[in-house]
Amino acid sequence: MNKIKVNHPDRDPNFVTGAYSDGVIWNGLLFVSGQAAVDFKTSKFILGTIEEETSRTLDNIKAIVEAGGGSMENVLKVTAHLSNIDDFDRYNAVYATYFPNIKPARTTVQSVLAEGIKVEIDCIVALS
Repeated sequence: MNKIKVNHPDRDPNFVTGAYSDGVIWNGLLFVSGQAAVDFKTSKFILGTIEEETSRTLDNIKAIVEAGGGSMENVLKVTAHLSNIDDFDRYNAVYATYFPNIKPARTTVQSVLAEGIKVEIDCIVALS
């Protein structure tokens, strides 16, 4: 089976990312790379509160998941990195609204994040 690349629908097709894809489909699974509060039309980070950044990050993930033919309902596993673990409760309140039914398995850790961002999230999604 071949890997299939998935891009965020707003990504400029001429903009070259780092050494990664927004998402990769393989064997009925979509692997979404770590996403942050990015405006894909301008390729710039949009910094804000932990709530704002979490919402924009999960909106970006949702767009990639849907571009790959999936839905947030089928997110199986999430890994989240917070620049400040003290933001966990505020992050978690926003996060929970994106998964109203069965929540994905999840790991959340504090990490040093680039560009001043407060949150980075990746996930694995079942497509079938």
